[in-house]
Amino acid sequence: MKTPRSSAPTVWRRLHTPIGELRLVGSGDVLHRILLPESRHEWQLPSDCREDPKAFAEAARQLGEYFAGTRRSFDLALAPVGTDFQLDVWQQLRRIPYGETISYAELAARTGNPNASRAVGAANGRNPLPIVVPCHRVIGADGSLVGFGGGLDAKRSLLRLEGAEATREAPEQRRLLAG
Repeated sequence: MKTPRSSAPTVWRRLHTPIGELRLVGSGDVLHRILLPESRHEWQLPSDCREDPKAFAEAARQLGEYFAGTRRSFDLALAPVGTDFQLDVWQQLRRIPYGETISYAELAARTGNPNASRAVGAANGRNPLPIVVPCHRVIGADGSLVGFGGGLDAKRSLLRLEGAEATREAPEQRRLLAG
């Protein structure tokens, strides 16, 4: 993961996608955060942050290619902020190939902490750069579609785009779909 720092002011831009409007946040050409349309984590733009519709042109291009089905990985300057453990988990997420899924237990094992599935799940849920750092590729141990900061519909859409659907709906999702 490229992790350059920039002294440029923090800016954001809107990006319309098939899963809704994303907000790309960062400084210079360095992405710090991607806000999903239905994020379950509240995060406020800094008060000195301004909208710049021309910002992050390369990120917007690559995300457009991803949603068009012509891009499988990203080559962008990223600067996520997190603990050493979170940064390690997010680095491991970048190693999950396009079109593949793994369980939280497998992700924990890849970090060298095979008994840390819950901690890995929490770090996965705090990923500030969803899609680019593909936390949507992590599913339940039984193959169920669980947990995604942008909602399960968005996760399902991303996995379908990649041809990697979860094999089952989580029990609470089956109840909702049936009722």
